[in-house]
Amino acid sequence: MKKIINCIDEYLEEIILVFLLAAMAVIMGIQVFCRYALSMSLTWSEELTRYLFIWAGFLSVSYCTKKCISIKIEQFVALFPKRGKALFKVVNHTIELVLFLYLIPFAWKYFYSAIETGQVSPALGIPMYYVQAAPLAGFILVAIRIIQRWIVEFNTVRGKE
Repeated sequence: MKKIINCIDEYLEEIILVFLLAAMAVIMGIQVFCRYALSMSLTWSEELTRYLFIWAGFLSVSYCTKKCISIKIEQFVALFPKRGKALFKVVNHTIELVLFLYLIPFAWKYFYSAIETGQVSPALGIPMYYVQAAPLAGFILVAIRIIQRWIVEFNTVRGKE
């Protein structure tokens, strides 16, 4: 069981993102084939690809947080010793965590409003809350990943790593 949890912790975002991007490529490839080879267009392909792209966008924030891939000023942070870098990162992660914890209730309201209205997508006819759940899921995963990074950096500041 511990092995499965570690695997999910390590590769969750990568697996989902690879699946989403591969599905987008296949769907758009089929659309191009149908449009040019068969002279017919699929009505649902662009809509589904757009929704997959939305999910990929929100999940990629979590992936980047986990891998510490973000826009930052590395030259400034590099001036500090190891503990100073870790302290700077703890402060940074704290600010990020506050931001995403602030955003989660708004994402919940957005998701819940889609459930209440019962809106469906025009071409696919799927409930829009499937799409509007992406910010909520993404922000929750980001908060979890920030907490994980925060613990690592905090232990470095304390000298335990």
